[in-house]
Amino acid sequence: MLGDETLRTIARELVRTVRQNVSIDWTVRESVRAKLRTLVKRILRKHGYPPDKEEKATQTVLEQAELFGKEWAA
Repeated sequence: MLGDETLRTIARELVRTVRQNVSIDWTVRESVRAKLRTLVKRILRKHGYPPDKEEKATQTVLEQAELFGKEWAA
């Protein structure tokens, strides 16, 4: 729907933003998780991501960030 290049751009921007905003305890602190959710949604909207799929995409990004979070927060 958006095209491979747009999705690639979104992915790069998401990784960069999440990496810059994770902290050691980000998975526990709801305020940090809320900030990350907001940042992810802004990026998706900026690139025209379909609003009806935005919530699922945001959740997926946060789940994946949890997998890499310990490495990124170090």
